[in-house]
Amino acid sequence: MNTGNSMSGLRKATVSALLATLLLVGCGGEKPEAMLASAREYLAKHDHKAAAIQLKNALQKNPELAEARFLLGKALLDGSDPTGAEIEFRRALEFKYPADQVTPLLARSMLMRGQADKVIKEFGKAELSSPEARADLQTALGQAYLMQSKPDLAEAAFAAALLAQPGYPSALMGQARMKAGRGDLPGAVALLDVSLEKSPKLYEAWQLKGDLLAAQGDSAGAMVAYRKGLEIKPDNLSAHSAIIRGLLAEGKLDEAVKQLDAMKKVSANHPQTQYLRAMVAYQQKNYPVAREAVLQMLKAAPESPYGLQLAGLIEYELKAYPQAEAYLQKALPRTPELGIARRVLIASYLRDGQPGKAMNVIEPVLDKIDKDSNMLALAGQVFMQNGQVDKAGTYFAKAAALDPKNTGKRTSLAMVNLAKGDSDVAFRDLEQVAAADTGNRADLALIAAHLQRREFDQALKAIASLEKKQPDNPLTHNLRGTALLGKRDMAGARKSFDKAVALNPAYFPAAANLANLDLAEKKPDEARKRFEAVLAKDPKSIQALLALAQMRAKAGGSTEEVASLINKAVTANPTELAPRLALIGLYLGKNEVKSALSAAQDAVAALPDKPEILDAAGRVQQAAGDFNQALATYGKLAALKPDSQLAYLRMAEVEVAAKNKDGARQSLQKALKVKPDSLEAQRGIIMLDLDAGRLTDALTVARDVQKQRPKEAIGYIFEGDAQASKKAWAEAVSAYRAGLKSAPADGGELAPKLHWALLAGGNAGEADKFAETWLKDHPKDGRFRLYLAESASGRKDYAGAARQYRALLETQANNPAVLNNLAWVAGQLKDPKAIEYAEKANKLAPNQPALMDTLATLLVDKGDTARGLDLFKRALETAPQAAAIRLNYAKALIKAGQKNEAKNELEQIAKLGDKFPAQAEVAQLQKGL
Repeated sequence: MNTGNSMSGLRKATVSALLATLLLVGCGGEKPEAMLASAREYLAKHDHKAAAIQLKNALQKNPELAEARFLLGKALLDGSDPTGAEIEFRRALEFKYPADQVTPLLARSMLMRGQADKVIKEFGKAELSSPEARADLQTALGQAYLMQSKPDLAEAAFAAALLAQPGYPSALMGQARMKAGRGDLPGAVALLDVSLEKSPKLYEAWQLKGDLLAAQGDSAGAMVAYRKGLEIKPDNLSAHSAIIRGLLAEGKLDEAVKQLDAMKKVSANHPQTQYLRAMVAYQQKNYPVAREAVLQMLKAAPESPYGLQLAGLIEYELKAYPQAEAYLQKALPRTPELGIARRVLIASYLRDGQPGKAMNVIEPVLDKIDKDSNMLALAGQVFMQNGQVDKAGTYFAKAAALDPKNTGKRTSLAMVNLAKGDSDVAFRDLEQVAAADTGNRADLALIAAHLQRREFDQALKAIASLEKKQPDNPLTHNLRGTALLGKRDMAGARKSFDKAVALNPAYFPAAANLANLDLAEKKPDEARKRFEAVLAKDPKSIQALLALAQMRAKAGGSTEEVASLINKAVTANPTELAPRLALIGLYLGKNEVKSALSAAQDAVAALPDKPEILDAAGRVQQAAGDFNQALATYGKLAALKPDSQLAYLRMAEVEVAAKNKDGARQSLQKALKVKPDSLEAQRGIIMLDLDAGRLTDALTVARDVQKQRPKEAIGYIFEGDAQASKKAWAEAVSAYRAGLKSAPADGGELAPKLHWALLAGGNAGEADKFAETWLKDHPKDGRFRLYLAESASGRKDYAGAARQYRALLETQANNPAVLNNLAWVAGQLKDPKAIEYAEKANKLAPNQPALMDTLATLLVDKGDTARGLDLFKRALETAPQAAAIRLNYAKALIKAGQKNEAKNELEQIAKLGDKFPAQAEVAQLQKGL
């Protein structure tokens, strides 16, 4: 074989790496120096693969060939193999290849591996001789400092690079990145243009310029820059990717396919290529091909959040909802909080009949979606499917208010009209949209609106329309059952709920509705079986497991029994928040702090980055008196959520508990830095200032609130309450009056405060005059009338209280709370209708301990002791911790002559100590036994 002719021919043509390998194998007699020269030529042509093969063959013959080591490192670096490049560069240094050439490239390869710390530690003080080498290394150090979020040191390193070699292109690129990071995108592009004038073949600069132009909305300019970079380095996958993404964004699918074909020729099996192949196939609705491509990508990069997200989207379109869930759950923590992963995961749960899981996913972001109409509408659907109609309607209306002019969202416009009170137009529009829409958003909005307004017949009509579209959707039948419940058609409601669970036995909202009907009919075993049936189909159902735990708790189950049920939910769903929070809450509610601490520690270990878990753990630590640990936990919460005031508000609570009021004020000031109009922080600062006698400081904060919220009452309430705390009644009255003038719509809160301040200041006549005028101008203000009734009752003006309660009944005839209070006041007046009022209250709201207590007391006073005592027993079975009811029961037992039983009840109350304020009366009763 003529080796010279063969190699000469090879150098004149562009050949594949495979062909180069075959030729080299056939020419085993070639010298390392010739292979080295061949490799240099390949590198000059940017054919790093062929160069690498030549260099590896050369090194097989002479492993100590320093230049071959250096050039191989360079070829591997160009081929995106920074690990292999680093190895070869270090070997080149071992064989004494010039440090000026090796060190900057070695630093660059380490940066590609994310080793910024090592670069700074190893090369931060390195001395190189040539200006270009110094500039190159300082540029690498600048990039390392940027990766460490140390902009000042990065700026100094880039300046040192430019000092070593003025106009050094890569250093200018670094400065451009810094300008871009500060938001000066035009300035960054100008620097890049200077860099490209000096080095027009710097493909990285073209790439960055494209990114910056795209960020400014100049997609055409960005595309030109990307293509320039691709001309210089045809195997630059980043440029290929950017061009394909840009074409997809512009809807140029055919051109994207052509660009993808070009990318495949460069690196067909690279994960980035496979990802884009999946994206293109997804856009083409070729979901099987998209699935195959993304699986290839995930083999190489199994933790890629955007690969996992795309895989979830593909499985969703293929209606493989469990697979979609698995991918999206993994992607969720590492993709944008309100990104597509969360949206599709929620939609997937809704389509798969798992609204409870959808609720778990949307709840953490409900406070962040106020400006996102699509997320608000999605929240409306989630609440609707979970049977929370009022909340669903609220979110649909919020979505509508943000996007009323979009003709593609006539649902939103109709909801806006509805909110404005133009109900005829709104409902007509909603009905028309729902009839034309193949989806269910308009139907759900229409149904929610009717149910909120208690227009059950109209709701049933809308549900019938939805059923024509989705006859096999359990939501449809659950909604019908809800409407029928509103009409008191219990049999019809039960039938609809039964239909829903027949379609999907794991559908929790319908099962819960059936369980509630069972409980109302005194069939707790049947109710329990409803949830057990859900678990038979979905053993991990958090809602069903927690519902069983709640049932056991209400039935008087021990803490251990309830905890056991909650722990089943924890074991079945170890990464879910709800069961862990329920377990912590159970133990805290029972004051079993050690158990709560254990549950909190387990929760933090399993979910260390969940704000809700850290918040719960901090509360437990505070309850345990471990204030330092609680502060440390809230410090982690603050680091995790730097844009949230919650951590600082919690810290303030801990500091107050630890009697460090100065520390509490500092924490509240930090909360105000995060949220300058935080009412919670402002209220806390005012309370601390008043406690310390700093009335002027407290009033300054109150007036700041007034400036921030000029059309709200809260600032004037703060000012009035501050003055009232110092018994400055005239000043308090003045503040409350100013509030009523500035925010008349908030009179419901201000009017009672003004009346109270007038009374407290000794102006009873003025107070009566104000009350009369206010009720004349606001005859439907039930809140103020209720305040007047309770205020009169507190002053033992029972006749005045009765007048107000009777007036309330004229508009709220079936309000059990008003009837109950009127019953008690009437009892004090010896009004024979007292029991009648109490009986009606108990009928309207059965099994309510407070209502049962009133009726029982009145019955015993009347002489119907047996029924009265029975009612007391039932009330205490429902609310065993209600010490006030137990005290009334003890008094009734004494009247009935059952002194031993009364003694036992009083002893239970006495054990509560200071937790029950009426211990003096308890002691007096004990003495009389």
